[in-house]
Amino acid sequence: MERWKGRVALVTGASVGIGAAVARALVQHGMKVVGCARSVDKIEKLAAECQSAGYSGTLVPYKCDLSNEEEILSMFSAIKTLHQGVDVCINNAGLAHPEPLLSGRTEGWRNMIDVNVLALSICTREAYQSMKERSVDDGHIININSVLGHVPHPEGGAHFYGATKYAVTALTEGTRLELLQEKTHIRVTSISPGLVRTEFAYSTFKNNKEAADKMYSQIKVLEVEDITRAVVFALTAPPHAQIGEIIIRPTEQVF
Repeated sequence: MERWKGRVALVTGASVGIGAAVARALVQHGMKVVGCARSVDKIEKLAAECQSAGYSGTLVPYKCDLSNEEEILSMFSAIKTLHQGVDVCINNAGLAHPEPLLSGRTEGWRNMIDVNVLALSICTREAYQSMKERSVDDGHIININSVLGHVPHPEGGAHFYGATKYAVTALTEGTRLELLQEKTHIRVTSISPGLVRTEFAYSTFKNNKEAADKMYSQIKVLEVEDITRAVVFALTAPPHAQIGEIIIRPTEQVF
């Protein structure tokens, strides 16, 4: 991670779970990390913890609703003004609603598309343009995908969410091909976790805590540190090697 010291990373959805863990890890490795979320209270607390721990990097909280394109564009403009631009973009933000294909609410589907697909695509575009205008040829875009971007969940409530993650799989490969066409060495990686112990299940099943508890208790699930190690692994690959896809499942997970 030596070459990334002092450089700028954007981490979306940095207030909790995988995003917070990745932001902390990058700060620990000396990066200047802009962590964004709709609410920045938890990011501000994390930034103070990183400073107290004496990490060589810094965490800059930024309030942004990723379902609003204008707010995303304003965030990239602010990063350009304050920090020159983005060298690493971690598209971590994502959400799920238990909305089946045969009876789900359009509102829930649309929200998943806005955050899981469109926001990721907008951030990817803006991050690339930031790198291009500064002649950054070694940048990196990392999409936090899901194992459900490769195999359908056995239960119907997760199928639309899975479809948005299948889109992330396709978008990652499409980005790789377009970067090749642009003759740049900027790389793109998809990291697809299985079940990770975070607040994700509780935010998904807001009115059914028992369902979330059951998800995390049936098997030994992944921890956020398992995902941060994958992010660091992708970022430290030699220039001639592109880590395209990493799938990480709990050993006991079936799908």
